[in-house]
Formats: sequence, structure tokens, C-alpha cells
Amino acid sequence: MQAWLRFLLLAWLAIGASLGLARESVTVNWVLLADLPVEAQRTVALIKQGGPFPYSRDGITFGNYEKRLPLRQRGYYREYTVKTPGTKGRGARRIVAGREHEFYYTADHYRSFSRIRE
Repeated sequence: MQAWLRFLLLAWLAIGASLGLARESVTVNWVLLADLPVEAQRTVALIKQGGPFPYSRDGITFGNYEKRLPLRQRGYYREYTVKTPGTKGRGARRIVAGREHEFYYTADHYRSFSRIRE
């Protein structure tokens, strides 16, 4: 009986890990706000003052579907566009803001993130 329970526990852990359910924390690099492009610095300032934002989709919920940020309940993260000179539309750069006033920067449309240190 104990062997059967061990097998079930290991199987449950393996399935949970493969689905990303066992990940409670994610390692994210840090970047200084002053080292970001000036457009990203402006976006953080706009977020802190509550807008106005230049794009209609600024402030929408960021789902974190790829689980590249620490796992939180849906609605915890909001995304904002960082203007990219020379591109049409919104470009790939974003700031993602958490409810606890943490900020993350992505220059590659959510493939990687750096947590912003002020």
C-alpha cells in the first residue's frame, strides 16, 4: 500500500510540475529604472500618476499565461505600452505592473522580463 501511495504522490507532483502548477516563484533579472530606455521611464511615471495613457489597451489585465512572472491571481498584473520610436502600432515593449507596486520590463513582447529597481 505504501508503494502505491508513493507512486501516486510522485505522479501527481510530476504532472503538476509539467503544467507549471508547482512553480511558486520565478527567477527574474533586475534592471535599474535609470538604465531603461527613456520611453520606459516615462511609462512608469505615467503608471504612478494614474495616466493618461496613450494607448487604449494600456491598463488591461496581463494574464501571465507563460508563467514568466511570479504566479498571482488573475487580475493582479496590468500591462502598459512602452512607445518604440520608428515602429507603427504599439511595438513589443511593455511595462507590467503588479498590485504591490512592482514593475517589470519586457522588450521582446513577454518572452523575457526584468524587474525594475528604482
